Amino acid sequence: MAVSAKTVISFGLVAIPVALYTATQDNDIHFNQLHKEDNSRIRYKKTCSHCGKEIGANDIVRGYEYDKDHYVVVTDEELEKIKTEKDKSIQILHFAQLNQISPVYYEKTYQAVPEAGGEKAFELLRFALMDEQKIAIGKTVMGTKDTLMAIIPRKDGMLIATMFFADEIKDLPKSYNKPEPTEAELNMAKTLINSMDTPFKPEEYNDEFQVKLRELLETKIAGKEIVSAAPEEHGNVIDLMEALKASVNQQKKPSARKRRGA
Repeated sequence: MAVSAKTVISFGLVAIPVALYTATQDNDIHFNQLHKEDNSRIRYKKTCSHCGKEIGANDIVRGYEYDKDHYVVVTDEELEKIKTEKDKSIQILHFAQLNQISPVYYEKTYQAVPEAGGEKAFELLRFALMDEQKIAIGKTVMGTKDTLMAIIPRKDGMLIATMFFADEIKDLPKSYNKPEPTEAELNMAKTLINSMDTPFKPEEYNDEFQVKLRELLETKIAGKEIVSAAPEEHGNVIDLMEALKASVNQQKKPSARKRRGA
């Protein structure tokens, strides 16, 4: 697995060299865009707006438009010059409870692995965070911006999640009426929740629609006809309490307790 980045976690006067690996991967089926008339692949070309010449990756530089059609070019070397050692490392700012942070702030997750010489300090930080049931909030420079990070201890290592800043999170677009549920409705909802309460085991879930999509593609490639999915049966339940009771009864059936793929 390729290393995404190498950096240092700064914890007081302790420096822990780490390598970051992406913790997720894309398993989705992807489609190409084709010309409707002849099914030929659509290609995108980068061209110069001045001379019309097609441009390759080696001919492209980074520019900032400070006035209409006036740019200043900034190179990677110049960006590195203005970075301090502090900017290049992950500075732990403070510690917090994991449940204090809304999931909306998390962006991308990496697995952190200690580099040679940093194993003991890495394990010390991991053990301390686990024992105190805390996570660390840190900051570093990634690309051309400060990046907020959450360092999350796990039994088998540590995860580092990049985070959004508060001004990058949108406000709730529209408020809504909040009717007060009755005590009977609330109790029935709790009963339903408790009847479906089982430990989260991610290996038991899979992308079922991607399986259907792959079957569709294989059917198309074989030149066979696509058969429509069988319609699902829905109960004609309108009353909320009736719907909750029906849901609880459904969970009592052996077949309903089988976990469905995500």
